[in-house]
Amino acid sequence: MITGVLQLYGKPNILLIMADDMGYSDLGCFGGEIRTPNLDSLAENGIRFTNFYSENMCWVSRASMMTGIYHRASLKDNALHPRCLTLPEALKSNGYRTGMMGKWHLAGKYTKNNGLEAVYPDQRGFDYFYGILGGASSFYAPHGLKRNRNSIDHEFINDKDYYFTSAIGEEAISFLQQTPDQKPFFLYLPFTAAHWPLHAPAKDIEEYKGMFSEGWDQLRAKRLERMKKLAVIDKSVELSPRHAKVSSWKDEKQKDWQERRMEVYAAQVTIMDQAIGNVIRHLENVGKLNKTLIFFTIDNGGCHVEYPPQRKGDYLPEKTRKGEPMKPGNLPQIMPGPENTYQSYGYGWANLSNTPYRLFKQYDHEGGIHTPMIAQWPDKIKKKGSISHTLSHLVDLMPTILEASDITPTSKIRGHERLPWDGRSILPSIEGKKQKDPPLLFFSHARGKALRVGNWKLVFNKDHKKEAKWELYDMKSDPNELIDLAENKPNKVRQLAQLWQQEEKEHLRKSQL
Repeated sequence: MITGVLQLYGKPNILLIMADDMGYSDLGCFGGEIRTPNLDSLAENGIRFTNFYSENMCWVSRASMMTGIYHRASLKDNALHPRCLTLPEALKSNGYRTGMMGKWHLAGKYTKNNGLEAVYPDQRGFDYFYGILGGASSFYAPHGLKRNRNSIDHEFINDKDYYFTSAIGEEAISFLQQTPDQKPFFLYLPFTAAHWPLHAPAKDIEEYKGMFSEGWDQLRAKRLERMKKLAVIDKSVELSPRHAKVSSWKDEKQKDWQERRMEVYAAQVTIMDQAIGNVIRHLENVGKLNKTLIFFTIDNGGCHVEYPPQRKGDYLPEKTRKGEPMKPGNLPQIMPGPENTYQSYGYGWANLSNTPYRLFKQYDHEGGIHTPMIAQWPDKIKKKGSISHTLSHLVDLMPTILEASDITPTSKIRGHERLPWDGRSILPSIEGKKQKDPPLLFFSHARGKALRVGNWKLVFNKDHKKEAKWELYDMKSDPNELIDLAENKPNKVRQLAQLWQQEEKEHLRKSQL
């Protein structure tokens, strides 16, 4: 069936979009109150995947998505393993023009010698790059902004209207305009929204004035009800308890500041949605949308981190473009949004973003790794607006895209046998067919480790230190991990823990090749 489509139309164009540090329920089409009309439209004309997983942090998710291999093997020296075939490498060698606009975060030791040791996107298959090599930056003055390998800070220094998210969309359209009509494209848009800092123009923040005045307690409950109506979560699911580090909204002493934090966050998401919409409308206007396979997902769950005033990094400028001193840190006396602030939205709002799940980015509980995914392919998707419950992961996107493009990956890369995929194609699910679960999903990074086998999930929270132990959940009956079955099912825990150890050992072995 795929071959027939390719004979009629040629290889599909590929648009791969990744947002940064957002929760499962933030998008309107997944139950959130944030305005995302373009992504909602993408869902209405495509498929929402409700059982999709990322890794628990930014760069490891990108490594998995770009290679089809879990990050334990796909990363070497903080950059992509040389024996991994990347998605852009595979597509470029089969006639695609490849472009990336946004956050690379796979540059390795990019901070040394003014970036001279960085691994640039053009070394791993991209013809064109606009963005940053690191993991975070100001939205008004992004640190180390480059076009290909050229520093281009001058493009935002004197532009009072410059905003990184919008610039990504504009640069993407320019890339598309410069791509010959007869040549298929791979366009990768890894946005920095809605990663801290909380930066957005005042007019966009004002659009959300009062939207979050009910506070996270009521908004979490309302989100869950909308999620059930949208069928992105089962009707039997209960809300997980408010996180222990989050006060009840009625006891919150800094309501104005807290509301403002979420207003800026929401504005960041809506601006990203607008940039995505502009790219999609361009494709529609030039007659390429129907032949474009589009994916949207998020790199991990909402980020709880409270940004302290003493935190420093290359991503934090000492002064604004006008020379004004920065006022960094989650300081309630300073409202976030302007260029001279550097704040995050913290525990309470991350708890809302991850409704109904527990915990956050950096953890392998559902709040850290259960992420929305939307696929649209007008020429192929018959059941528009449908929902897929296929158990899937970022490692599945590369095999899916190459199968859709009728590409068989090379067995060798840079003179060596390439590392084999951990993922599998979910193209049958996109075509509306049923798929069996993968044998397992494996997680091992930061504050968590986990294994998913069928409906069973084994997960570990490293925060517990001495008293830390494996937890066991039945994800069919308890998808937000409220009932730990570990003590009642010790044999199942031992079985899955042994399997996790085997997987960990094998991925670490591959990483040494």
